Amino acid sequence: MEFSKNAIEMNTRIENGDQGTVDIEINDGSVVSCAPMLVLTVESKDYIVLLPLDEKGQNTDGVVWIYEFIWESFDKDPELGNIEDDEEYAKVEEAFDLYLDDAEFDELVDLPEEGSEDV
Repeated sequence: MEFSKNAIEMNTRIENGDQGTVDIEINDGSVVSCAPMLVLTVESKDYIVLLPLDEKGQNTDGVVWIYEFIWESFDKDPELGNIEDDEEYAKVEEAFDLYLDDAEFDELVDLPEEGSEDV
């Protein structure tokens, strides 16, 4: 899986704990805090996977929200866009599923570090 420069930068911030929550206003006008999980790149566009959090700051149901991730420059705040096209959403969802499968495989199999003598 390939990641854009913006996706790599944002994922590094997420991994290092440098990225706080994102507040999303939903249709009824209420605001839901979300934890950023990952930024994916699919067909040269970036998408962010968010975990909506409850009042206690937890995500207990495993639901994720996916938005287009628009970051024009590192000195500006990123913007989120709705994914209107069902086919586009399905491609991003598939990429996220593949990422999860790879992450699960990496956790199950203790692969030697690249460059080590065990490779």
